[in-house]
Amino acid sequence: MTLAGHSKVALGVLILLVGVGTPVAVFTMMNLNPQNPAANQVELTLLYNAGAMIEADGLRVYIDPVSLPDNYSSYPADAILITHPHGDHYNSTIVQMLQKDGTVNVFPKTMADAITEFDGVGVSPRDHVQVGSINITAFYMYTFAPEGYNASHPIEENYTSYIIEIGEFTVFHAGDSKVIDEYEELTGTIDVALLPLGPGCQTMYRAEVVDAVEIISPKYFVPIHYVPPEESVFSLLHGDQVEAANCELIILEYFASHTFQP
Repeated sequence: MTLAGHSKVALGVLILLVGVGTPVAVFTMMNLNPQNPAANQVELTLLYNAGAMIEADGLRVYIDPVSLPDNYSSYPADAILITHPHGDHYNSTIVQMLQKDGTVNVFPKTMADAITEFDGVGVSPRDHVQVGSINITAFYMYTFAPEGYNASHPIEENYTSYIIEIGEFTVFHAGDSKVIDEYEELTGTIDVALLPLGPGCQTMYRAEVVDAVEIISPKYFVPIHYVPPEESVFSLLHGDQVEAANCELIILEYFASHTFQP
């Protein structure tokens, strides 16, 4: 997803902003002491709720960290990506805990207070942020409300999902989203899709998640934003459909990890 744009320097990092019954692997080893993976590996750790940590190329990227063991202060972030300001996705105390010199903090532009507090980078969908060898693209994230109700993640807020490119390996974190038209742009470009299982927050749920997998067509699908045993129920009800989409379902417990070999 290469787009022409303009650049600026922030926090010593070049920031590019542009407008534009399945076989299921269940990993239960708790990653309470993160280690950098070997070269040419990408390690994904599922954090609480919709949180994730990606370690690759000597870099550590967190997405929506809200609740971490205290020892994670010893594993600071090269970048922190926040999808939206809701309390189950953004916790300023945890963001502060993960800071080090040069941490790049990325927020939707509408999170003005957080951008100020953490000297952050404000993004809108289709903006790019380069952190070392990792290219991050903000993408769309929104939900729809039942008739008579307000959307909990209205499209007008320009909340952001994220596409994280590590060489030729690409991870997509959907944040809180429904199945949206913009997913058609991602078809066949994603290796690992992190999609919310729900229920709640007006996000995609069960059969809708399958729809998202079929549209995006990732190689792997890792559920996020679930309350046990929803992940097991989803696998039982829809695992065969995920497999039929030529996608491997990888269920991780919170703080469990999986290492990918790009």
